[in-house]
Amino acid sequence: MATTTYTISDLAKEFDLTTRAMRFYEDMGLLQPERSGPAGRSRIYSARDRTRLKLTLRAKRLGLSLTEARELIDMYDSPRDTGPQLRKFLAILAQHRRQVEEQLADLQANLEEVRAHEREARVLLTRTEKVKQASLTLTSTSIPAARRRPLTLEGGKP
Repeated sequence: MATTTYTISDLAKEFDLTTRAMRFYEDMGLLQPERSGPAGRSRIYSARDRTRLKLTLRAKRLGLSLTEARELIDMYDSPRDTGPQLRKFLAILAQHRRQVEEQLADLQANLEEVRAHEREARVLLTRTEKVKQASLTLTSTSIPAARRRPLTLEGGKP
């Protein structure tokens, strides 16, 4: 039975990556393709490499570092009991969840500050428009043009 293999371009296209990113993951120890061709320049990826790449991208989406991803994936490569692997995974996920919750709290505080500035700007705009409207009303009354003075705001500025 023939085993399925992939080229760097196959996997890059399938996972919407650049070949440079694939080589970077290889340099980080996440992928270990066989080498073939002149001077071993061609990379041949196995189904195992494809699975490791898929797990790496999943870990990345979860916000894990590539080092954390490699540690977890390497743990699953060993034939040991899965208990320690799952405990490590849960610890990493808990740490990541705390970081995301902190970021969310920061974003919520930032959003509330933006809302407060919006409310303040709307109040100021309403006041400005009322003053402008009052000024237009005063200038359109029967005061002779020679006696008209601009309406002044606080501080004596028009």
